[in-house]
Amino acid sequence: MATAAESISPSNTKLGWIGTGVMGSSMCHHLLKAGYTLTIFTRTQSKAQSLLSMGAHWADSPKSLASQSDVVFSIVGYPSDVRHVILDPTSGALSGLRPGGVLVDMTTSDPSLAVEIHSAASSAGCSSVDAPVSGGDRGARLAALSIFAGGEETLVTRLTPLLNHLGRVYYMGGPGKGQFCKLGNQVTIASTMVGLCEGLIYAHKAGLDLNNFLNAISTGAAGSKSLDLYGNRILKRDFEAGFYVNHFVKDLGICLRECQNMGLSLPGLALAQQLYVSLKAHGEGDLGTQALILALERLNNVSLEPGASNS
Repeated sequence: MATAAESISPSNTKLGWIGTGVMGSSMCHHLLKAGYTLTIFTRTQSKAQSLLSMGAHWADSPKSLASQSDVVFSIVGYPSDVRHVILDPTSGALSGLRPGGVLVDMTTSDPSLAVEIHSAASSAGCSSVDAPVSGGDRGARLAALSIFAGGEETLVTRLTPLLNHLGRVYYMGGPGKGQFCKLGNQVTIASTMVGLCEGLIYAHKAGLDLNNFLNAISTGAAGSKSLDLYGNRILKRDFEAGFYVNHFVKDLGICLRECQNMGLSLPGLALAQQLYVSLKAHGEGDLGTQALILALERLNNVSLEPGASNS
């Protein structure tokens, strides 16, 4: 990897990437187009075929990937996955990373795990940054993600030109602070999505044209990124995942545990989490977060689907 005096560039820094799902695949595309040598690992190799055809290299384990990389990124599903791909003593990335290497975990995970990874990396002569992201599949495709970085500020500053290929970096503080910021982001989104879906149900019941309703409120005080990203998807019954319900339930569960640790009462968060859990109970965990409308429809015995028979 580039020395402290050098800027990180494709000529001096090799990258590894663990997890090429909805978000990771687009992010890898940007780094490949920027000219970086990229080695990838994901559980299902066939799902990474488009990246391999672009010139990415394949590794058969996180450890093997890390042995070929200066900076290793990860964006996987759950904290247990993060722990396995990074800290597993026999196959994890840290076990294969050379001294001086860097771990950048972009999964939304436990702040305490980010601190643990930082400590383990430091003991191995390496370093780490927790850098979860917000912006969903669209932000990943457009390289317009918000990246919440926690760790040593000098390291985050060195990594920023690299991370700028994926979005905009916000330094939030020491280890774990990037995760705390992302959890606060999820708290805000959760209640916003409830408000968006409730507003649509209300407008429907009042007999308003829903497309006209969304256009009317989008430029006023009710306008939001959630409305812009998901309002029309909801009306089109497009529930394809830009961010999975299953993963949002995981995030909100972490938020609630942190609230308990802090002695905080956030009733809006608790309500949103329960509504999203109800989607999982109906087998809808692999839909996108905009599928929250289904839970509100069931509660009110209505459907926004065109032509549906409503009570």
